[in-house]
Amino acid sequence: MLMRTDPFRELDRLTQQVFGNVPGTWSRPAAMPMDAFRDGDQFVVCFDLPGVNPDAIELDVERNVLTVKAERRPFSGEQVEMQVAERPLGAFSRQLFLGDTLDTDHIDASYDAGVLTLRIPIAEKAKPRRISIGGTESAPKQIDA
Repeated sequence: MLMRTDPFRELDRLTQQVFGNVPGTWSRPAAMPMDAFRDGDQFVVCFDLPGVNPDAIELDVERNVLTVKAERRPFSGEQVEMQVAERPLGAFSRQLFLGDTLDTDHIDASYDAGVLTLRIPIAEKAKPRRISIGGTESAPKQIDA
């Protein structure tokens, strides 16, 4: 049998229930941890979603707002008697406001080992480019004074 060693964890859980701050409901989803970085011509965002079925993940883009929703459901099986339940269950959500410099029409999403990875390309209009300077080459002119 597994024993808990943190006596304050249960007190925190009860306090959250009493004050209505229970994370993981659709009306108040819990946040999901993430990392974001630029890798060459891509913007990469990684979300930690361990134990979440890929079918329970929703990705939506509306204008420049990316919304990630996921749900971790409780383990269900016949004749299961839960001994310890410390992993958070329920709904998780995160919204990101993407800049105009990102190409939201070509987002690539992959899910591996509990990590959702989004690769968003940098838009062509935002990439650095060299501008050539044109000029007119004319013959020298004589100035009469």
